[in-house]
Amino acid sequence: MFLGLMGATGSLSAQDPDSSRIGIGIVIGSDTLIQRNIKEVWVYPPRQFKSPRYERQYWRLVQRVRKVLPYAKRADELLRQYEPQYIKLTSDREKRKLIRKVEDELMAQYKEEFKRMSITDGKVLIKLIDRETGRTSFTLIKEFRGGFTAAFWQGIARIFGNNLKDEFDPYGEDLLIDEIATMIEIGYL
Repeated sequence: MFLGLMGATGSLSAQDPDSSRIGIGIVIGSDTLIQRNIKEVWVYPPRQFKSPRYERQYWRLVQRVRKVLPYAKRADELLRQYEPQYIKLTSDREKRKLIRKVEDELMAQYKEEFKRMSITDGKVLIKLIDRETGRTSFTLIKEFRGGFTAAFWQGIARIFGNNLKDEFDPYGEDLLIDEIATMIEIGYL
């Protein structure tokens, strides 16, 4: 038994220094301070719910944000991709053709998923589109499709209790949505 223990400890060795992690040091007096960039860490207080009802509402909101956040991110990607092309086009005909192409592409890909969304999902999506793009849904429609079309879709949204002009307020009423979206983005939820 003693020989087995000796054999096991004989193969152990100290850790080799990692030469790939060379850092920048600042010498202050006789001390050397190493400077390293570290990943940002988000700290949120643990959730304390007033009642089981509030807890259910919170987890429903988490589900909704998780469901619609990819669509808001996709809207931002498409905006970044097609806006420079749109701005370069000179004729209204070419601009309408580009917008129609993008709309057809989106409808082919997401039509069934959008049909299954609830009105509340739409409200959260409107907020998250503003969060991701920096512009309200109404403004985006007005810029790309015109004022009449934007007013038409605003009217439809108002019938269903939504507002395309809603702005994202991360420090006010949308604080919880922003917190949930951030936690989803960093992989916490």
